[in-house]
Amino acid sequence: MADETTPPGRGQRLPRSERRAQLLEAALSVFVENGYHAAAMDDIAARAGVSKPVLYQHFPGKLELYLALIDQHAGELEQLVRDALALADNKARINTMTRAYFDFVGKEGAAFRLIFESDLANEPAVRARLDQIDLTCAEAMAEIISSETSMTREEAVLVGVAFVGLAQTSARHWLTHEASLSKETAVRITGSLIRRGFGAFPRSAAGSEGASGTSRESVGSTAG
Repeated sequence: MADETTPPGRGQRLPRSERRAQLLEAALSVFVENGYHAAAMDDIAARAGVSKPVLYQHFPGKLELYLALIDQHAGELEQLVRDALALADNKARINTMTRAYFDFVGKEGAAFRLIFESDLANEPAVRARLDQIDLTCAEAMAEIISSETSMTREEAVLVGVAFVGLAQTSARHWLTHEASLSKETAVRITGSLIRRGFGAFPRSAAGSEGASGTSRESVGSTAG
C-alpha cells in the first residue's frame, strides 16, 4: 500500500518508505539505549508514535528489525570506505578511510554500537552480517594493496582486515577520550601508523609507476 493510517493522536499518515525510515530511527535509539535483549517492540512503537500493529506491518519481529538496522548502517560505512578508495592519491586514501571510521563512530545516534559492540553478536544471523561488514571493507582495501605491492590476494585481505580492526578500535577509543584527544589528532596518528605499517611491504613494479610510467606514492609511503 502507498500509505497507512495510524490511530488518532499517534502520528500522521506517511508513505510506506517514510514510515519505515521513522521506525528504524526509533528502533536505533531504543536498541542503543537498552541493548537488544532489554528492548521491546512496545518501546519501539511508542518511541515512533505508532501502534504495535503498524510496526509489525514493516518488521515481523525484533530480530528482523535489528538486522535491518545493521544492514542500513553497514551500508553507510561501506560506502564511506569505497568513496575513500576512489581517491587517486594513496596517502589520501588511507587518511580518508581512517577518517571514515572516526566519522562513523562519532555519528549522531551511535549506530556504530550495533555493529562494533552488539550484544547479539553470537546470534548466527547477526554474526554473519557483522563478519561480512569487516570482510567487505577489508576486501575493498585489498584491491588497492594487491595492485600496489607484491602481496597475494589473501595476504592483502589479511592486511585489510588488520587495518579495519585498527581503525575501528582506535576510533572507539577516541570517542571515549575526545575531551582530551581531538579527532584530528587521533585520525592523524592512526593514519600515520597504518601508512608506516604498509611501508614495510615490498612494492610491485606495477605499483611503483602510474599509467604514464611516472613514479607515484606507494600505499605505505610515509611522506608528509
